[in-house]
Amino acid sequence: MEQQYIDLYKQQNDSIKKHSAAVMNDSRDASFALFQKLGFPTSALENYKYTDLKEALSVDYGLNINRISVPVNPYEVFSCDVPGIHSYLYFVVNDAFYPVNDARNNVLPKGVIIGSLKEVANTHPELLKDYYGKLSTIKEDGLIAFNGAFAQDGFFMYVPKNVVMDRPVQLVNILRSDVDFMANSHNLVILEEGAKAQLLVCDHTVDDVRFFANRVTEVFVAQNASYEHYKLENTHIKTTNLATLLIDQQASSKVLANVITLHNGVTRNTIEIDLDGENCETLLCGMVIADKKQQVDNFTSVIHNKPNCQSRELFKYVLDDMSKGGFTGKLYVAKDAQKTAAFQTNRNILLSKTAKMRTKPQLEIYADDVKCSHGATIGSLDETAKFYMQSRGISEEEARLLLMFAFTNDVIENIQIPALQDRMKLLVEKRLRGELSKCEGCVICQ
Repeated sequence: MEQQYIDLYKQQNDSIKKHSAAVMNDSRDASFALFQKLGFPTSALENYKYTDLKEALSVDYGLNINRISVPVNPYEVFSCDVPGIHSYLYFVVNDAFYPVNDARNNVLPKGVIIGSLKEVANTHPELLKDYYGKLSTIKEDGLIAFNGAFAQDGFFMYVPKNVVMDRPVQLVNILRSDVDFMANSHNLVILEEGAKAQLLVCDHTVDDVRFFANRVTEVFVAQNASYEHYKLENTHIKTTNLATLLIDQQASSKVLANVITLHNGVTRNTIEIDLDGENCETLLCGMVIADKKQQVDNFTSVIHNKPNCQSRELFKYVLDDMSKGGFTGKLYVAKDAQKTAAFQTNRNILLSKTAKMRTKPQLEIYADDVKCSHGATIGSLDETAKFYMQSRGISEEEARLLLMFAFTNDVIENIQIPALQDRMKLLVEKRLRGELSKCEGCVICQ
């Protein structure tokens, strides 16, 4: 499976670089060499034991190396009507940033730069040279290396010192193709000291073909900065969606990451957060609702490198039919990271005997003055609570729905954008009722 892409890179090396930027090309060959060494990850690897990509990688996908224009106007296929969100709206179509023509984006706060990673790399190379690839190129991961070799564009956001974004930034990833298609894009987010921003990422598919998306996002959160990252997926069952989120936190910074999968095919979320300064705060959440033969694997790693930091992690799954879930949570506390408070929880409900959940929470602690815990549970709905509600006149179906909604609610409550939180409550209820059985436009926001 690797050889066709190795041959393609060697044949199209000049074209790949020509249609990208010098800053991105500086590490491209090294990423390709690493991919040649590692190949695509398989379930034989410990970090990918719950992710099986063999079937997805057997498809002959097309790649848009020469950046041919895609015949779609995202403003026509997407209309966000979350009441009150008023976001700055941007699009990446397949793996290319779509030119902005939204009037709202013309009034960004002073000094803020948002746009195409490729274009900003050409116009402001000084902004990227100290950041691009700093987190990704050190990872021994075949998918990240593959992205470093083939990604030519993506999303870029820079928020200068002490600037507070007055509204959320919304990035919509749209997959559009007439043939089976592979998209590789790279996103870079930089928050300088004291800055504050919220980013909402929506994954959306347009056509009924096989898609393979491999996206890498690097986020740098400087001292006293605050960053919120929301990722909402509602794609179709022919989509393989691989997302890597790498975050570096400096002293006294705050990060909230919330990853929600409502409908999908095969999903792998890799989230790695390094707390590299004292007094950092991290809240990492996730929720999965899956049925049929859908598969979702969340791999998380929270690394406490400095003292006096706090992290909380909460992931919940509701699995039905023959769906499969996986969760691996690594919590690492370095020797010098004294006074660490770190807590990790994974809770899972199986609604059928054929649904499968595999979970592996891990603690690796080298400091002796810490408060750390982890826990995982797998079970079914509380029959006693369901019987109690039925005895009060609530139907069995509604009792099941109320229990499932209560189970997921604390993840939704950690959404700090009020309009989005309200909308998610409605969407989760519809999903639990079986009303979101396929991707129909961007149901996240319709």
